[in-house]
Amino acid sequence: MGLTFFDKARELTEELEETQAENIHQAAKLVAESIMSGGIIQAFGSGHSYAAAIEVCGRAGGLIPSKVIMDPAGGYYESIEGVGSLLTHRLQAKPNDIFFLISNSGRNPMGIELAEWIKAQGCKLIVVTALEASQTAASRHSSGKLLYEFADVILDNRSIQGDAALELDGLEGKVCGTSSFSAVLLLQQTIYEAVELMLEKGYTPPVYRSANIDGGYEYNFAIEDKFADRIFHY
Repeated sequence: MGLTFFDKARELTEELEETQAENIHQAAKLVAESIMSGGIIQAFGSGHSYAAAIEVCGRAGGLIPSKVIMDPAGGYYESIEGVGSLLTHRLQAKPNDIFFLISNSGRNPMGIELAEWIKAQGCKLIVVTALEASQTAASRHSSGKLLYEFADVILDNRSIQGDAALELDGLEGKVCGTSSFSAVLLLQQTIYEAVELMLEKGYTPPVYRSANIDGGYEYNFAIEDKFADRIFHY
């Protein structure tokens, strides 16, 4: 028996390389400009998209001036209009901040309302979504808009409608969503290129070290203190 999801992952990786390189370059440039201008990364994903948000915030090898926007309900109310607007009352944005919003469908009110608020603050927005699937979906927001319409850069995860991608004989429906896998590739390459751009410009980016290596905690804490007023709040 072969490793079917591995095969799908290789196929998807090649597709992302062929279609998303320029979008990644553009996103990386925005991230580098944000950090060098004193901004921070803020990332939000509801439900399983939370896994993508923590790829760019608070992990070893990532940028220290970053934070995840927490969804207190874990995605339970993402389809209810008004919840996203309510959440923005606990958020803070400054003009040089950059936001990542991750949503496979991009149709739910919560993400759309966050996007509206982000753009109203004058901040740049990178959206990670399944673009073709989103374009054929009906918005659940009264504005009729979809998340990708607010983006400065779209990172298309190339997942299909419904995310699950593999069929099995005897099973109605599909298994194995691909959006988390593709988001990792898109987001980590974006951060890599952003760090590379900053170094090329003579700016040393603050990057997390693993807390599981000697001195990691001390190194991270010392730098986190410089950004505490921005990254240690809701």
